[in-house]
Amino acid sequence: MDQKHFLLGMLLVSSAITHAQPRYARDRVYTANQVSNTVSVVDPSTNTVLGEIDLGKPYPNVLSPLYRGQALVHGLRYLPTKKLLAVVSIGSNAVTFVSTETNKVIKTVYVGRSPHEPTFTPDGKQVWVSVRGEAYISVIDVATLTEVKQVPVADGPGMVSFSPDGKLAYVCSSFTPELDIINTATYKPVKKIPVVSPFSPNIFTSPKGEWVAFTHKDVGKVTVLNTSTQTIANVLNTGAITNHVTFTYLGKKLLMLVTVGGENKVRVFDPAQNFKQTDSLNVGTLPHGIWAAPDGKLAYVGLEYADEVQGINLETMQPLPPVKIGQSPQALVYAENAVNDARNRANLTSLTDSSATQLFMLKPAGNNFHGLGRLAVRPVGLADLVEQIFSNLQPNGSYTLALTHSQTAPYTADYEINRFMTDDKGKYMGQSTGLVHSTEKKASSNPYTHIVLVDNKTREVVLID
Repeated sequence: MDQKHFLLGMLLVSSAITHAQPRYARDRVYTANQVSNTVSVVDPSTNTVLGEIDLGKPYPNVLSPLYRGQALVHGLRYLPTKKLLAVVSIGSNAVTFVSTETNKVIKTVYVGRSPHEPTFTPDGKQVWVSVRGEAYISVIDVATLTEVKQVPVADGPGMVSFSPDGKLAYVCSSFTPELDIINTATYKPVKKIPVVSPFSPNIFTSPKGEWVAFTHKDVGKVTVLNTSTQTIANVLNTGAITNHVTFTYLGKKLLMLVTVGGENKVRVFDPAQNFKQTDSLNVGTLPHGIWAAPDGKLAYVGLEYADEVQGINLETMQPLPPVKIGQSPQALVYAENAVNDARNRANLTSLTDSSATQLFMLKPAGNNFHGLGRLAVRPVGLADLVEQIFSNLQPNGSYTLALTHSQTAPYTADYEINRFMTDDKGKYMGQSTGLVHSTEKKASSNPYTHIVLVDNKTREVVLID
């Protein structure tokens, strides 16, 4: 066989292998897991987890003064032209750049207090990082991976989204009821728009740039900006703990998807019908990050309290079986062509067992109360991390979360888990550590029967599991 025919044969074999690969085989889904301090890597072609990229140690190891890893791994974004993942760690003020081909850390850039989310510019030359603990955007040059600019914005920037041409940056805030629009050439504000609440953690631009949508987690809403007029087009009531929003085209139809953590739902809206809700899907516990595949036929959702991701078939509007991942997933990105070799598992570690996570719902202990509570109890070494969300309590009220030995009312608070104050809307989100499982074992002769929430002013038990 001459060289010409040999090369042709090799090309045909290579083409056959390529076409034999299942759809999405070289794509990856990544989640940022803020308790295990890992990035989980999921293969959407098989709906399986491939392993973890370790950026730090899980709780409570991060509390050591000599700790050198990343803490509170939270934000994510992918740059396809360089197969580059940007990972923000809130607790260590870090932006870590990871190669999706090798799953290795290339460099970590440290920025200001409590960064939240990274966003690459459309030309891929910069990444803008919202420094939520301060009042600016950190601009990092992708070629050198160094900070080159700090852009002043409203206090507590939540996230950045760009117009498709990259000329404008839209910045929502987590502390200020304002949307800032920035000229990316001059780094100067173009417009500041008042919005309905001060807590907007997530923002997304539609593929063609006609809409910018951002969530209001504190009041359960999504605001939609008409970019042609730079005015608010709609404010949607989406539900308690509205987390993330995204847009995708399914065929020629534009959809907007929203995760509603307090209702374990993904809501689907039709921009062509003035953002009318057209579907609502039940998913696992506390959906957070969401991202669709480029063809619009598949989306993935991170389930914060279940330590799972869940795919959604957008053609049938049916959820796929959930996949176990790292602990407490926050941001999620779908990365097209993240690897050249579909079999690539280089430098991934095995998934740490998180199957012992327990979920608890606390409901009113009497007929004259309407509060709700949700707990995720995760083993972290010898202790437990108890993540908590409470709503409809007394504004600025003082409460104690506890275990009780009591079988019936009146319940006593026998083992205190946490003591906290609600905000001015009667809500609380936080976490505490304690020996919940260990205490249960030690008290086997006199076991704890319930988890209760006590009003510290009235000493009344208001919620019980």
